[in-house]
Amino acid sequence: MAWIFLILAATCETAWTFCLKFMKFSDLKTVGFTTFYKWPGGLPIVLPFVGYVLFGLANIYLFSTAIKQIPTAMAFAVWTATTLIFLKVSEVLFFHQRISWTEAFFMLLIMVGILGLKIYAAPAR
Repeated sequence: MAWIFLILAATCETAWTFCLKFMKFSDLKTVGFTTFYKWPGGLPIVLPFVGYVLFGLANIYLFSTAIKQIPTAMAFAVWTATTLIFLKVSEVLFFHQRISWTEAFFMLLIMVGILGLKIYAAPAR
């Protein structure tokens, strides 16, 4: 179950990162923080911020739950690598960015490393 929490934490970290990318504080500065809800474009300003907070909290909860059962160093390595892969796959699928063969090769190496950590890890005491 801890591995599922770790994958979900990586998914939340990916969503958190994209919320951070879409936040536009310059629009909030132009409109004013107290009146953004009255402005017709207020929802695009506040929605990424709300997602940022919610996905960040979910990420912290899921990751902290996972590291109670998985060694911390291994959990952090898997979480970071999985987040990196999720980010790249999301960019390719949703933002139509290109991926080179070398990027695909090195991402494959990361996945092999994750599987190696999962399969050949020393048993917990």
